[in-house]
Amino acid sequence: MSLQRAFLSRVSSSSLGLFRDSRNWARRERGEVEEAAEEIDGGGRDGALVVTGGEEEEEEGGRWERMPPELIGEIVQRVEAGGERWPLRKDVVSCACLCRRWREVTRGVVRPPLETGKITFPSSLKEPGPADIPIQCFIKRNKKSSTFYLYLGLTQTFMDKGKFLLAARRFRHGARTEYIISLDADDLSQGSNAYVGKLRSNFLGTNFRIYDSQPPHSGAKASSSRASRRFASKQISPQVPAGNFEVGQVSYKFNLLKSRGPRRMHCTLQCPMGNSEEDSPKSKAHSGGVPLVLRNKAPRWHEHLQCWCLNFHGRVTVASVKNFQLVATADASQPPGVGDEETVLLQFGKFGDDLFTMDYRQPLSAFQAFAICLTSFGTKFACE
Repeated sequence: MSLQRAFLSRVSSSSLGLFRDSRNWARRERGEVEEAAEEIDGGGRDGALVVTGGEEEEEEGGRWERMPPELIGEIVQRVEAGGERWPLRKDVVSCACLCRRWREVTRGVVRPPLETGKITFPSSLKEPGPADIPIQCFIKRNKKSSTFYLYLGLTQTFMDKGKFLLAARRFRHGARTEYIISLDADDLSQGSNAYVGKLRSNFLGTNFRIYDSQPPHSGAKASSSRASRRFASKQISPQVPAGNFEVGQVSYKFNLLKSRGPRRMHCTLQCPMGNSEEDSPKSKAHSGGVPLVLRNKAPRWHEHLQCWCLNFHGRVTVASVKNFQLVATADASQPPGVGDEETVLLQFGKFGDDLFTMDYRQPLSAFQAFAICLTSFGTKFACE
């Protein structure tokens, strides 16, 4: 009953009428079950149905499970329509947490970020963003703990706290650096259930490899190197992969002439495939085929300011060598719609002392975009 009360208190008022109908339906269903049990068991002692605490919980979950799919779908659709932005979208997540049937219906109603531009479930963080309008996020840095937090922007300003998405912490392993990425800001370890991937650099901090905790596509094989393993020992559980799957590489070109301007980046990524039914065969094949190649957009010389500039459309206010914009290279093998060298697929820049903006779009996911932005932190003497 506590789950039912908690859930009902969080849904929008427009759905209360439907929930009253569902509760009345559940009471009628329960009455029929009790009558049938009395007929079979002879009514028990004093004609009462004896139910233990565990059986009550199972019966409570069964009531939600037995609701008609049409009624569940209508409820979820109303909750979805009333939760355009966070924190109202937590009601949609609550629907998926009730039981398996509600979760299946909810996932069928909620469309992926590729179509709606909305991040709802943790799985949305590894799905491509929309093609037309980028998803606007920001990163907060904690220098003392070497921790970075990714938030979804709720408004056009930076006055809101944002919706927490991912966290990463920098670790030193000998001469190399690793960033562990997690869904839990307080549990940043590779053995955690919240672990989603990691980023590993070379000695100079100029080459990075992005690893995913889950296979990016069917048939993907985990990296065999010892450095890419999640655990030092053998696999401890069939449900927890012992290895990581390499999904991308980021490299910074050396700047031996010390020319001014942003760092020169080169990214090679395995792009996530959207859940849209309209995905073309070419884009589906790309998920496990030809990787996406990105490079940083070249700045333009501003005569009035006498400096190299990039147009961040007001999302970046502090000049920094860390700022960059990534575009796709013009190549026939690129996925449809991303080969335009003028379309910015990912931009990252400094807005405050420890505040940075991150805007991404298709075919990148939030996880990939966050990992690429993490490579920009840290000094790179040979590249600046």
